[in-house]
Amino acid sequence: MSLLEVKDLKVYFPIKAGIMGRTVDHVRAVDGVTFSIKEGQTVGLIGESGSGKSTTGKAILGLVPLAGGSIYFDGKDITPYIGKNRSDYRRNVQMIFQDAYSSLNPKKRVLDILAEPIRNFEKLTKAEELKRLEELIDIVGMPKDVLVKYPHEFSGGQRQRLSIARALALKPKLIVADEPVSALDISIQAQVLNYLKDIQEELKIAYLFISHDLGVVKHMCESLAIMHNARFVEFGNREDVYKDPKHIYTKRLIAAIPDTNPALRAQNSANRAAITKEYEKEFHKYYQEGGKVYDLKQISDTHHVAMP
Repeated sequence: MSLLEVKDLKVYFPIKAGIMGRTVDHVRAVDGVTFSIKEGQTVGLIGESGSGKSTTGKAILGLVPLAGGSIYFDGKDITPYIGKNRSDYRRNVQMIFQDAYSSLNPKKRVLDILAEPIRNFEKLTKAEELKRLEELIDIVGMPKDVLVKYPHEFSGGQRQRLSIARALALKPKLIVADEPVSALDISIQAQVLNYLKDIQEELKIAYLFISHDLGVVKHMCESLAIMHNARFVEFGNREDVYKDPKHIYTKRLIAAIPDTNPALRAQNSANRAAITKEYEKEFHKYYQEGGKVYDLKQISDTHHVAMP
């Protein structure tokens, strides 16, 4: 049984006009997305800016209202309760935000930032709470004295590790990681990603890993969903998507992954040019009028592609 199951998820934002502010149309940020995540699994959600991937993650946590669809967690339909505070679902699904600094209250010490979710859901003594906080800090490899410091006293990588610690505070079953390393330099990216993998192996947490970087996602995820124009264009395991991409948009994304081998520079450049030309020429075969993505069709046991 899947831990999380999302069916036909839709998120529409109204377009207002006129003196009365009437709704004249909607921006379809997410338009019919379906997928599932098993316990301990990492599913990658990849797409360019504006594709709807971050909105999908926020919708799963109830941070934006749903226009349609349903969400099941541990086999239960939690759609009516998704935005409710102090629900079991709120406790079991946490988020790591892209900008760690803006997600940490600058007026609070680390101790209070990490303790806030614990105080909302559990009644611990001061000694029990401090012990839990010290355990969280130890998990992300930081010294105990950070608890009395403020967010501005840390580097970007350290702040992101604190965000991970906060997400782990309630021992969740699923973490939505929204581009958790995109704002960090390469060396710190590797460090944070390794912490996430180590934590997953130790605590059996599932991840929905949102990113625009296919190289990072290849390192983290077993299954991948490629998103464009508010819908999935391809879904499959790592081998399906990287070694045998079927949708023209997926091919274009993979061709854009940089290669560190200078001997292959000319070959990769020619390959990118050929795929860009194919994308422009074959676009109408993969998209409906107005750029709408077709429904996913199963082409193997693990591979789904949007096609007519």
